Amino acid sequence: MEEEGLVSAATGALQPAVAKLAALLGDDECKGVRGEVELLTRELAAMNAFLLTKSSSSDPIPSAQDKACMHEIRELSYDIDDNLGGFIMASITDKSAELAGLLDKMQAMLGRTKARHQMIATAVDDLKQQVVQVAERHSHHKRAKVDRRALGGASSKLVGVDGPKEELIQLLLAGSDSESTQQQPNPSLVAIVGSGGMGKTTLAKQVYQDLKQSQFNCHDAFCSVPRSPDKVQVIRAIYKQLNRWYSPSPDEDLPQLVTMISDFLEDRQYFIVLDDIRDVEIWKFIECAFATTISGSKIIITTRIHAVAQSCCSTFKGHVYNIRPLSMVHSKQLFYARLFNSEEKCPSYLQGISGQILDKCAGLPSAIIAISGVLAHKASENGIWEQVKDSIGRALKNSSVEDMVNIISLSYLDLPPHLKTCLLYLSIFPERHIIEKDNLIRRWIGEGFIKKRVGYTVYESGEMSFNELINRSLIQAAKMDETFGDEVKSCRVRETVHDFIVSKAVEENFVTIVGVHDVINPDTKAKIRRVSLQNDGKIPSGLDVSSARSLHVFGHNMKIPSLAEFPLLRVLDFEDCSQLEDDHLAGIGNLLHLKYLRFKHANAVKKLPEQVARLQHLEIDVKGYSKLMEIPMIIQERLDCYVTLQVDGYETVRDEIAAIEELRVLEGLNIYTQSTEFLKRLGQLKKLRKLGIIWNMYDMGNCDVNFEKEEEEIEEDEEEFLSSICELGKAGLQSLHIYVKEAADEYFKRSWFPDPQCGLRELIIAGDYVSEVPTWVASLVNLEKLCITMKVINARDVEILRSLPRLRHLRLSVDDDEVSVPQAVVEKAMEEHPNRPTLVWFVD
Repeated sequence: MEEEGLVSAATGALQPAVAKLAALLGDDECKGVRGEVELLTRELAAMNAFLLTKSSSSDPIPSAQDKACMHEIRELSYDIDDNLGGFIMASITDKSAELAGLLDKMQAMLGRTKARHQMIATAVDDLKQQVVQVAERHSHHKRAKVDRRALGGASSKLVGVDGPKEELIQLLLAGSDSESTQQQPNPSLVAIVGSGGMGKTTLAKQVYQDLKQSQFNCHDAFCSVPRSPDKVQVIRAIYKQLNRWYSPSPDEDLPQLVTMISDFLEDRQYFIVLDDIRDVEIWKFIECAFATTISGSKIIITTRIHAVAQSCCSTFKGHVYNIRPLSMVHSKQLFYARLFNSEEKCPSYLQGISGQILDKCAGLPSAIIAISGVLAHKASENGIWEQVKDSIGRALKNSSVEDMVNIISLSYLDLPPHLKTCLLYLSIFPERHIIEKDNLIRRWIGEGFIKKRVGYTVYESGEMSFNELINRSLIQAAKMDETFGDEVKSCRVRETVHDFIVSKAVEENFVTIVGVHDVINPDTKAKIRRVSLQNDGKIPSGLDVSSARSLHVFGHNMKIPSLAEFPLLRVLDFEDCSQLEDDHLAGIGNLLHLKYLRFKHANAVKKLPEQVARLQHLEIDVKGYSKLMEIPMIIQERLDCYVTLQVDGYETVRDEIAAIEELRVLEGLNIYTQSTEFLKRLGQLKKLRKLGIIWNMYDMGNCDVNFEKEEEEIEEDEEEFLSSICELGKAGLQSLHIYVKEAADEYFKRSWFPDPQCGLRELIIAGDYVSEVPTWVASLVNLEKLCITMKVINARDVEILRSLPRLRHLRLSVDDDEVSVPQAVVEKAMEEHPNRPTLVWFVD
């Protein structure tokens, strides 16, 4: 990303606009209008300072006049930045004359805004000083890592759940004995009812996890029920979660879908959670699908509405379970664990004010978590905690708004400007959507939200913002690194937080959401800056999207808009869009501002348009393909970008893929399905940083690939592949994930990394057991993470592990019957290691 300043929810695109003007000041072809450029630069800088000061004000609610002014300046900033961007990218003969006309247009726009809002004429120097103070107050040069107290995902760390969990289990199992089962052919059901933030979903998940592992051998599913007035869409979404192989059809109606669910569950004992049902009418259709199934099945539903709970229970003679707020004892346990690890470590002078804060949280777990996220970033001083306590309940100055929303508002207002922007951006995702960390950070970068911090890459800087939001409990970890467990791989947004940020983002015209029935968007006269297309939504006619900077399309049945309507796109993301075809990408080469292009599960696209070769500094991310799209040679030759490809494990990858010099990530590659030429050229991908391979010849008969290689040819392929791995290691490969089946020892006894300067940082060997740690592992002096599946571990292996100077994480999967060195010996060796690496010992 170019160093052009940050786009921000608080200041719009003022910083990029100022940066572009600064660049023009140094352009000799524009020297004829340098004075006008300097004047405009000063005025925009003053506006930027004004917005920063207002957004960081201690008064959480700006006046109506300030609010109108802030909105107008932000909108103006986008228009100016777009005009400047178009000017800079255009090929212009008389640059000075063209710029003079553009400056006149911008000064006219500024004049109209200033005439309506005189307060932005505040002295530039004073405002700049205030901005410096704000920046200093919110600067974080130390790299933010995830505080494990903020994750709170393990059941052992959940507070106040054990009692309710046992009560629910007893209610569900009460009808499971044979005598009562004969009398009750329908599934037994419990409806958990309570207001937002009470922990209904958390409780349901705990019961679900416990019962599905210990009590049932049946079909199980945890289904999130989408909020939509379209009943077909809701029932279709539920069926998709029940049956992952289901592919939606636009012709299906409600009776068909109900029958499909009923047929799917017929003769199956099941355990299903339906999370967040808010409509009695929706339940009437759901119950038709479940009513005829066999006995012994269990259903949990969660809802905020008593009428829904009663309707659900009347159908199956179920039980309504009113979830209770946390007691003060449990509230304190949760609060102190998040802030101090335990109650005993809380300073005595804060215990009194803590009780007053918890009184205002009213036993709502989400409120306690949110407010502890605010206090975790405050000094432990009684006066500061008093200010936070007094702010709870008046943050929005609206007695009709739930206390929970007031507390989330306080959490939001406490964020520095860059984190407010990153959090509001999460409103583009559907409710309860699982958000991949890597994808989110790259969207942030493409939008211009992340500024590179000194000593870190721009991606690492984005990762720091992600971790800060986790630590403040504004987003939840959804999935951890399965191998090492020390890194959050994906997240979700709590419902109450999602409701808040959607409302805030729409109010500030930061995001326009299409397809969500209870989201009120700006009128069609407003300029649209970002579009999120969800739930079979369609962009309304008359809505001007020509100023949109990003388009996000979620789901199977939306009508894909023409890209010609979006000339200023920076980010374009298609997720689960099976309807997306080659024709929908027509004109993509005209999106000269595009920074990030992603396809996930959009299998109908066969070929990336050659026009993409026009775009510079573009990142392409292709995931979840059963068949990899074709990437034409002209793109491979001209594209200066970051390319990520995730392929099917049994797919033959075209030889041309090895010519994409900018390929950084390649996962799911089975070496036996590739040509010898591809394996040879693989080593030429000098910018490849992550490689995931499958070394498995024994399952080839189960795939569609025509596998007819002779033994001699197979050996040649293996040698070419190992040679390429060595070349990649020298060139800077950082992560290598190998999945092997059989003959593992034969593979790993060969020499892979002869160069002691190999930069590999992560090595994962999974699948079948190996008999020893490969000798070449000892040469991986930069290795930080190692995962290996061992048949037996001996003293020689321990010495190799101990010798790795930078090792920080070690996961060993061992066969319990074959262990020759006890776990305690390995633990002692790791304790003696200079880095004291974490050890995960998994026994099969």
